[in-house]
Amino acid sequence: MVISRRTFSAALVAGAAASLTSTRGLGAMATPTKARNVVFVHGLFADGSSWSEVIARLQAAGLNATSVQNPLTTLPDAVASAERVLARQDGPTVLVGHSFSGMIVTEAGMHPNVSALVYVAARAPDAGEDYTALAKKFPEPPASAGIIFDGDEGRLTEEAFLRDFAGDLPEAKAKVLYAVQEPFQKALLAGRTTHAAWRSKPSFYAVSTEDRTINPDLERFMAKRIGAKTIEVNASHLSLISHPDEITGLILEAARGNTR
Repeated sequence: MVISRRTFSAALVAGAAASLTSTRGLGAMATPTKARNVVFVHGLFADGSSWSEVIARLQAAGLNATSVQNPLTTLPDAVASAERVLARQDGPTVLVGHSFSGMIVTEAGMHPNVSALVYVAARAPDAGEDYTALAKKFPEPPASAGIIFDGDEGRLTEEAFLRDFAGDLPEAKAKVLYAVQEPFQKALLAGRTTHAAWRSKPSFYAVSTEDRTINPDLERFMAKRIGAKTIEVNASHLSLISHPDEITGLILEAARGNTR
């Protein structure tokens, strides 16, 4: 069979488009599913109570909310703790993560109960990706210099916590959060995801424009790469506490299946 140049060119373009679609945010094209459950995972320097402001708003809207007290030991441990909570949900569930816990969302988001993913100023790696190498392509955020270790246990100094992590919160509130920060194990940082749930699940992203813990341009890069419906919040890294209305609104969109 003889193929004309025009037919060949059209086929080539179609193939290239299909290849691009297959590697970038297929989840954005998934069939929307409505959810009545929301599961939260927290990041470094925090615990599950960091989601309290958002949880109260979601409960008032009639949704079931659960915040995982995930261990900050290893990535497999953290993923397993999230999966146990996801397994208890009675139907479609939005999985929401902040900061480091975007790693957990990306991996545990493969659970069949998960209908959508929400990243709040969070890591959004690809499967097997070296996140540290990715982050080094962007200017280092100030908070990185404030991480200190006691042996294998890491935490953020008070100065860095107040200035670079919770910079838009009242000082008194930020000091309380500093006092209850959960230390993390160095081994946690070495973990890599083996799956990328955002390739098959609808994804949403909240960029913190004044973030001093993850570079905002890195957040924008990841949000675009995963094909997420994205909002930008004029907030520090802790937008979930300083701007809970905006974060709640994005989660409600995910729960309602509003991908556009």
